[in-house]
Amino acid sequence: MTDRIPCRTPTGTSATNIPKWKFDACRDALLAQLAGGEIKAADIAERAGARLSEAHLTDLGKLGWHMTTVRLELEVRGEIERIPGTKPVTLRLP
Repeated sequence: MTDRIPCRTPTGTSATNIPKWKFDACRDALLAQLAGGEIKAADIAERAGARLSEAHLTDLGKLGWHMTTVRLELEVRGEIERIPGTKPVTLRLP
């Protein structure tokens, strides 16, 4: 059985469980982007594609969905934060 990570949302809707390897790959790609500064949420998946290996991209499935799911869990954990008052949503490290 594959280890799974429950991914929550800041609004408290029910968690979605994704395989740990997918969570880790998306988390690493997202945090690497934010190490360079702020990023718009809409740009995350496109930029993550350049950071993930072909094997990960092939096995991951819907990259945008997974990146959004992991982003929301990282917001709940406090590992990343939204910049208040920005539209579109812009993220940064706390």
